[in-house]
Amino acid sequence: MDYLLKTEPSVYSFANLEKEKTTIWDGVTNPVAVKNLRGMKPGDRLVIYHTGDEKSAVGTAMVESVDVSDPKTPQVRIKVGKAIAKPKTLAEIKGKKMFADSPLVRQGRLSVVPLTPAQYQSLVGG
Repeated sequence: MDYLLKTEPSVYSFANLEKEKTTIWDGVTNPVAVKNLRGMKPGDRLVIYHTGDEKSAVGTAMVESVDVSDPKTPQVRIKVGKAIAKPKTLAEIKGKKMFADSPLVRQGRLSVVPLTPAQYQSLVGG
C-alpha cells in the first residue's frame, strides 16, 4: 500500500531523511494515524509531505521494517527515496478530483494518510 507521511520541516524535514538515509517514523499519537502505521508492510511506498508554511509533497521513501510489538507506538523504519522534482502543493492536490475523498484533504490533521496507487503516482509524477 502507499501512504503519505506528514512532517513539520522545522522538526524533521525530507533533507534530514536524505542526510540520515533511514529513520524510525515516530511521534505519531492520533489513533487513526497509529493504525495506519501498524498496517504498513516492508516495501510500501511513501510520500513525505511538509506541513507548516510549505504544505507540499516533497519526496519519497519506502518502509524498511515494522515492529508492532507495542501496538500504541509501532516502530516503522523508513528508507529515503528521491526528492520530487516539482513538489505538489496542497492547493494543487485539492484541485484534483481523485483527492476529493482523501483523508489528506478531508482530515487535515491526520499525519499518516493512505494513498491509492493513482494518488501516489499523481504526487510523485510530473
